[in-house]
Amino acid sequence: MDYKLYRFAFRGAVHFGRQNLDEGEYTCCADTVFSALCQEALRVGGDVLQSLYGAAKEGKLLLSDAFPYMGGTYFVPKPIKHIDFGERAGDSTVKKAFKKLKYIPADMLDIYLQGGYDIMAAPDLRALGDFEMKTVASIRGEEETRPYRVGTFYYHPGNGLYLIAGYEGEEIRELLEKLLRSLSFSGLGGKRASGFGRFVLSCDGIPAELKKRLEGTGTGYMTLSAALPTDGELEEAMEGAEYLLDKRSGFISSESYAEEQMRKRDLYVFRAGSCFRTGFRGDVYDVSDGGGRHPVYRYAKPMLMEV
Repeated sequence: MDYKLYRFAFRGAVHFGRQNLDEGEYTCCADTVFSALCQEALRVGGDVLQSLYGAAKEGKLLLSDAFPYMGGTYFVPKPIKHIDFGERAGDSTVKKAFKKLKYIPADMLDIYLQGGYDIMAAPDLRALGDFEMKTVASIRGEEETRPYRVGTFYYHPGNGLYLIAGYEGEEIRELLEKLLRSLSFSGLGGKRASGFGRFVLSCDGIPAELKKRLEGTGTGYMTLSAALPTDGELEEAMEGAEYLLDKRSGFISSESYAEEQMRKRDLYVFRAGSCFRTGFRGDVYDVSDGGGRHPVYRYAKPMLMEV
């Protein structure tokens, strides 16, 4: 499998939601990216959506979550894995800092896994950008205007998100890049009708440390995407695993699915950064409620790298 890294330099605000509209994140999961790509594929028409779905379903296209970069520094999730940090682990200040840590520079991953990471000298991700609260007006039919608040994030110049894609064959790469270019004008995340989430797309080389681990095989793996093993894989994947779970939910954004907006079925997935002794393939799950006009896909395939 070949890999490419794509950078998203956002032109303005983004909204990556949590549970409430007035909350927000500065990263987004692979399933959010995949759902957005599916919507772009529907706009293109023809068999593009089926080609995208088939490539992902068969494991010929893999997507990471969208992680932050600052300048030339790429960040990866902190491995959810027991690391021996020696005497420093007893310092309450250091202990709290490690507990709050979410991401580490990709070129420091070796040092982190060996227990030598200096948390007090770590890059401050608060320099990534700023959270802001926007008030937006909702107008429905003859009803009065109803203001509501949306949590947004603005990336500082030179910062943004990046995505790693694994693919088998140039045809799949070309399809992905075509849809990513289209998505850059439509926007990624929520409130796209308000202009949120639009970005400038560029391609960069994958850091050597990441590429080595993506191609490596060993005694342990970390997923770079929110993922869920199939029923037949779950028992083996759980053996010795160290992980956190996330509930993935939300509304179906397709206008052709039903007459009114419907919710997707909840799906509990392993968070990016979860570590496993054995690999698994995962799946692209149908999370429709069964009452709509077409399937609704939730991407939950792992992009595994050696740790």
